[in-house]
Amino acid sequence: MSTMSSHPHQPPQPSQHPQPAPRRADPRPGTGDAPPFLTVGFDLDMTLIDSRPGIKAAYQALAEETGTFIDADLAITRLGPPLEQELAHWFPDDQIQPVGDRYRALYPTHAITPTPALPGAREAIAAVRGYGTGPEADGADAGGAGAGAGSGRAGAARGRAIVVTAKHEPNAKLHLAHLGIEPDAVIGWLWAEAKAEALREYGASVYVGDHVGDVRGARTAGALAVAVATGPCDADELRAAGADVVLADLTLFPAWWRSYVSELA
Repeated sequence: MSTMSSHPHQPPQPSQHPQPAPRRADPRPGTGDAPPFLTVGFDLDMTLIDSRPGIKAAYQALAEETGTFIDADLAITRLGPPLEQELAHWFPDDQIQPVGDRYRALYPTHAITPTPALPGAREAIAAVRGYGTGPEADGADAGGAGAGAGSGRAGAARGRAIVVTAKHEPNAKLHLAHLGIEPDAVIGWLWAEAKAEALREYGASVYVGDHVGDVRGARTAGALAVAVATGPCDADELRAAGADVVLADLTLFPAWWRSYVSELA
């Protein structure tokens, strides 16, 4: 493949390069006496993980293999949208799909090991998953405020954390397994407003992300948009996009979460 740097291409719309439909776990809370879930969704890249070192290495490997120039340092400054939108800056339209497939094949070898968790990522997931399993659950189950109106959202509910990302789902799962981050479900191939599909399916009331596209996805789903300023969008951009809450990073999430669920009880 020849170098295309002198003839940039405009990114295609996501519908031009549809991704495989993900297979989902049953989102329903269960039957009988099973408690409902209080579900929080998280984005992956630049929300839970700093994928810049790994993605840079994967782009460099792709550039070497294809003989096409890719400015990997530039590419990792605009993470968030689907891969095809970035590849469109470097490859002609008819090559984007096969090159994307090759990038995803190279990704596990080059991108997983160099990618760290962002500060607070494990603790944020643990805070959500731990809700309803500690002393506060006993108080809710015993009656009182948690057992009255609205207890379907909090009260006897159990916390559930899901990851909803535009990334190729198998690669997203590899990142999380490598880092020991254990959400209840991982749903890939969804970007911006399309993330609302999974958020609604799993009944998420909160979505946490670093990009204005994540804010749009949360708002489309009717979920509270919690933004972290750890990605390409700064706090002002996230607020302007409609974020309900803006945190500097996920280290602040557990304290916010405790406050949020206390107000629901």
